[in-house]
Amino acid sequence: MTASLNNKLTDFSAEMTGEKTFNLAEHTGKKFVLYFYPKDNTPGCTTESIAFRDAYADFKAAGVEIYGLSRDSIRSHENFKAKLALPFELISDPDETICALFDVIKMKNMYGKQVRGIERSTFLIDGNSQIVKEWRAVKVNGHVNDVLEFVNAST
Repeated sequence: MTASLNNKLTDFSAEMTGEKTFNLAEHTGKKFVLYFYPKDNTPGCTTESIAFRDAYADFKAAGVEIYGLSRDSIRSHENFKAKLALPFELISDPDETICALFDVIKMKNMYGKQVRGIERSTFLIDGNSQIVKEWRAVKVNGHVNDVLEFVNAST
């Protein structure tokens, strides 16, 4: 079953940076942004992660945590997080379980070839584990500002 707007998510858990495990059930009563990105250390993903990093204090001030998620390994995530000095954790989903739940795996064109990959997407999830807002097929420039603007307007 895939997640959909205004419906409660089924519980999920996954390994994340900082030797931690993300458990949806532990986020009851807490709002968070979950952004899906294709791959660590690629230009668009780096730009997007830096934008979330730079706006992190504003999200925290609004009572919202941030998590990034891709199919990369924890080791890759730890290096990416350290390189960019990200103040939030990155979730690893190598088997695409969470990606499937959020329906973000798509066929994409890369250098003229069809490849399966993560469609850049962001979700705002409320304290009841419901998706309040989703942004799909995200363009990096201005995206984090759009998410922050929505968060501030809805709190």
